[in-house]
Amino acid sequence: MSASTQTPVLSISDIGKTYAQPVLGGINLSLMRGEVLALTGENGAGKSTLSKIIGGLVIPTTGTMVFNGSPYAPQSRGEAERLGVRMVMQELNLLPTLTVAENLFLDNLPRRAGWIDRKRLREEAIKAMAQVGLDAIDPDTLVGDLGIGHQQMVEIARNLIGDCRVLILDEPTAMLTSREVEMLFEQIQRLRAEGVSIIYISHRLEELARVSQRIAVLRDGRLVCAEPISRYDSEQLVTLMVGRELGEHIDMGQRQIGDVVLAVNKLSRKGKVQDVSFNVRAGEIYGISGLIGAGRTELLRLIYGADRADSGTVEVGRPLRPVTLRSPADAVEHGIALITEDRKSEGLLMTQSISANIALGNMANISRGGVVSAEDERALAQRQIDAMRIRSAGPSQLVSELSGGNQQKVVIGRWLERDCPVMLFDEPTRGIDVGAKFDIYALLAELTRQGRALVVVSSDLRELMLICDRIGVLSAGRLIETFDRDNWTQDRLLAAAFAGYQKRDALIHDPALRTAP
Repeated sequence: MSASTQTPVLSISDIGKTYAQPVLGGINLSLMRGEVLALTGENGAGKSTLSKIIGGLVIPTTGTMVFNGSPYAPQSRGEAERLGVRMVMQELNLLPTLTVAENLFLDNLPRRAGWIDRKRLREEAIKAMAQVGLDAIDPDTLVGDLGIGHQQMVEIARNLIGDCRVLILDEPTAMLTSREVEMLFEQIQRLRAEGVSIIYISHRLEELARVSQRIAVLRDGRLVCAEPISRYDSEQLVTLMVGRELGEHIDMGQRQIGDVVLAVNKLSRKGKVQDVSFNVRAGEIYGISGLIGAGRTELLRLIYGADRADSGTVEVGRPLRPVTLRSPADAVEHGIALITEDRKSEGLLMTQSISANIALGNMANISRGGVVSAEDERALAQRQIDAMRIRSAGPSQLVSELSGGNQQKVVIGRWLERDCPVMLFDEPTRGIDVGAKFDIYALLAELTRQGRALVVVSSDLRELMLICDRIGVLSAGRLIETFDRDNWTQDRLLAAAFAGYQKRDALIHDPALRTAP
């Protein structure tokens, strides 16, 4: 039976939501059984709000829903899950102090004689993990010891357990390797064959074209398209999303590349980073590429003083001088800023206002006699809201009510108030739509024109090739090679990303090579 002749598994009628101002209005949409519906749009367009309404996390202001022929108005995520509607969010719903197995079956731990049946729990966890390609991970590993990419796969595996009728995936591949992405796509096809309906939220248009049958585009809280995705190419979809045309190139403007202001020398931390050395000049963007687990985030944390290095040095300034980094406070004192990849738990106070978040680290600028000036705090926030084009109701709006892209802009805006000549960006456009990405790129360009040295970690090779002057490739904790703009290709960058693992695997499987020079 074709999708057009089916009865929808989920019908949405005139759904709207208002916070300080309307963020969603008049949404009419249907989801067919066994269908993958792509949901896309700029940050702030209403994607997350709509998906949270469906998943029971947000109560709509207006409208109704029908699920499996019955009225559907979940008052909580748990109620939606009991009915078979599951959601994998960007902000992961995992407990880092529990094991993978415990997280997978937290609501239904197998028991025997009143005690947790550890053997059965492990067996069931191994089966669930195998579905998403986590075969190599011990189910007794603490979730907090896993990288973000692996944690996301655990979250997906958790939601596939039990009776899942509708699965909402919010930017599911943002932190996954290509192998993990392929495994996810295989699971999507399996779920479709079993009649599971999927709402797939992403800004990666090539993925949407590959996995979905229809696409729904939101712009400014309104539905502007809900049609077969085959009718549109990427350029047309981008135009629908942003209401304007965007090119595939960015003019970084006139920049003056100056002296080296950051030098990393043989930096190491056991099991994470080994003998990494590179330098970055004023006005330059130095990109860091590599597979998940290659040591990219760990390297930035060492430079920022968030983790202690076993050996190696960091030099900063003009002229260069060695600095001691016992903590992030030391790094900030020496002019190093870090925009973390995990803005939810490490970059923002989600329950606080925009003004409170931007004021963090800038108290000296808004204090009078040791007392924070509310007027100066609001003015500081408004300056960054205007400069960063943060979509909000004003400085007093809670950060938790903003879209992911606008939350990221709040984090960056905080650091722009400080005179940090070295800025480290870890996945700065993760989960951000096409239009907002170009806003971030323009911002990075402006920072280089101010003479700042930028280090940018990204999982998106095309992004690095678009904005960087040089790209260093990490593989298995080592810096394999640094490429200049005129001598890199995507194939060469990918080959370097795998090179360290190939060498490591050769050492593991051929003991004779372990003593080779």
